[in-house]
Amino acid sequence: MEQYFLRMQRNKEKKSMEKMGESNQCKRKLRVCVATCNRADYSKLAPIMSGIKSHPEDFELEVVVLGSHLIDDYGNTFRMIEQDDFDIGSKLHTIVRGEDEAAMVESVGLALVKLPDVIQRLKPDILVVHGDRFDALALATAAALMNIRILHLEGGEVSGTIDDSIRHAISKLAHYHACCTRMAEQHLIAMCEDHSRILLAGCPSYDKLLLSHHREDYMDIIKSWLGDKVQEGDYIVALQHPVTTDIQHSIKIYGLMLDALISFNKKTLILFPNIDAGSKEMVRVMRRKGIEQHPNFRAVKHIPFEQFIQLVSHAGCMIGNSSCGVREAGAFGTPVINLGTRQTGRETGENVLHVRDADTHNKIYHALELQFGKRYPCSKIYGDGNAVPRILKFLRSIDLDEPLQKTFCFPPVKDPISQDIDHILETQSALAVDLGGTNLRVAIVCMRGTIVKKYSQPNPKTFEARMELILKMCNDAMRDAVGLNCRILGVGVSTGGRVNPQDGVVLHSTKLIQEWSSVDLRTPISDALHLPVWVDNDGNCAALAERKFGHGKGLENFVTVITGTGIGGGIIHHNELVHGSTFCAAELGHIMVSLEGPECMCGSRGCIEAYASGMALQREAKKLHDEDLLKVEGMDMKLSEPITAAHLISAAKMGNSKADAVLTKAATALGVGIINILHIVNPSQVILSGVLASYYQAPVQHVISQRALFSVQNIKVVTSDLEEPALLGAASMVLDYATRRIY
Repeated sequence: MEQYFLRMQRNKEKKSMEKMGESNQCKRKLRVCVATCNRADYSKLAPIMSGIKSHPEDFELEVVVLGSHLIDDYGNTFRMIEQDDFDIGSKLHTIVRGEDEAAMVESVGLALVKLPDVIQRLKPDILVVHGDRFDALALATAAALMNIRILHLEGGEVSGTIDDSIRHAISKLAHYHACCTRMAEQHLIAMCEDHSRILLAGCPSYDKLLLSHHREDYMDIIKSWLGDKVQEGDYIVALQHPVTTDIQHSIKIYGLMLDALISFNKKTLILFPNIDAGSKEMVRVMRRKGIEQHPNFRAVKHIPFEQFIQLVSHAGCMIGNSSCGVREAGAFGTPVINLGTRQTGRETGENVLHVRDADTHNKIYHALELQFGKRYPCSKIYGDGNAVPRILKFLRSIDLDEPLQKTFCFPPVKDPISQDIDHILETQSALAVDLGGTNLRVAIVCMRGTIVKKYSQPNPKTFEARMELILKMCNDAMRDAVGLNCRILGVGVSTGGRVNPQDGVVLHSTKLIQEWSSVDLRTPISDALHLPVWVDNDGNCAALAERKFGHGKGLENFVTVITGTGIGGGIIHHNELVHGSTFCAAELGHIMVSLEGPECMCGSRGCIEAYASGMALQREAKKLHDEDLLKVEGMDMKLSEPITAAHLISAAKMGNSKADAVLTKAATALGVGIINILHIVNPSQVILSGVLASYYQAPVQHVISQRALFSVQNIKVVTSDLEEPALLGAASMVLDYATRRIY
């Protein structure tokens, strides 16, 4: 009997091993067909095609080319696909010429006639289709009816034309979605698409765009297209397409744009419109106005994407209604004028100026005057440069044994502001920078206020060395963030001195940070990291940290006072930080409590900082030490160590009356200063932060109870629980405002 069971067990193990072997043999490469219709969608699909091609162990790539790629008037752009070393499996001539509404419908029909033979021959496991073109609708329709799985790129977006209807129709046919923005993801969920089949990837073109932005030969590219005399930032890129729901109006806007550009008298690179209905009439308008012969204009049918990136990123302005203006241009901070309604509804950065009713030449000309030559913070609304690895990982996860039939989800629509950590793979985080007098610190801070990783280096003395170190440390943190599963939304900078947070400029700094006045911090950091950047004073940052993570959470009005090397702070009034008309509000350390007090570093006398700061206490400790009045019996003090405020506090605790008198005077000065604050802004709480906070809390509370008006005597003075208020405050600027859109 025992031998029987042993034999049965061996047979079972043998069958199990055979099944595992069969399973491994069955696992095969995923056959992916990528279909491209025009120059615009190829710029998004090419990085994915390269990613698929670079992993032959996992994928087989098939490329199908159709639409305007194969038309001479639009540059025969299929050649650039061949130049990129992709083997084109099928070329389908699907465009019925005419460039009107009927021709678009006939083109869809012609594509539907030709596509079944190609799909039957290629037998793909999955078809990758992009965007909102009528050609893409034909592709998705054919694949869905032939039971081929579809991955749709850039679904869920809103642009305000017939493209929306086509895009959403393709989303309904598609089995999987790779979208670019959080809002697009929420739209797909609201359209009842399955959460588990939606990937928030970012735009694939950003992978190439962010990598190739800083090319050294950009001036050669600019001159090759616009001539040797043109300078960086002194030209315009124009790209206007017809709006198929209102063709005549879009042609009128096109003519007005050309008139405005002629009057504006700047070198202009103008691209021909796409193949939509109305494009032929737009080309006629261009030729009637002599644009192709005009010395200020260079009219072209197609520019390779890598070169187009350089031209847009270094342009003085981009004008038209191309999605490139509201998407890719934001990554460079290039000013954009969006004409008409074609992109209405798309998420945009602050670089975009909308001229929806572009009904006069003067209105467009005025927009050019406002925008030309400006630079804006870099925006990553549409991607962070890691879309392709996410999409390849998503493709590998597709189970071909799953039922092909789509299922729709009908839950309540999720709140777009909320976050579901099980749904998003990455933790939304901020890069926080703290510019101290001694050390330069950078940290990765997540939404909950946890410091994921921190970096610290001595702060260099010169401006150039300091900026170089900031960028190096931020780049190191950005690289580490990928491995730590953190998605960086932006950079917050905390620094001493007077700061204009609107422009990201340090106006005047403290004496501890040399060569740090009239410094634009936002632009170089934003340009280097392609991230939005916020900058504010360290005292204000401490208040912001308390508002988001500390004792100030839920309070409408409170004051934070930093007690460290100097004295600083911030005021929160009606939930907003008070900056003042010249950005010097909340200089709490320089509230005067005596007309004849000790000299302060600001040049005045009797400031709180001159009495109660760490430097003031250190000064008094040295005086006592020099007079041999500091040390008391039992006090441990090495001869070689420098005298600090800590020695003064230690001596006072051990009964040194001189040290105690100094500290009492300091606490009284701080308390009187805080009483002045209570009488002026009447906060509901005072939060003491910094290394001296725990020592000052009780004495200050006592001074308030003795000297303040009765109405404010009961206001609590508490000690901050936050270990890194400057870093957390810098991070809170990013975490609170990175998703705000100025529209």
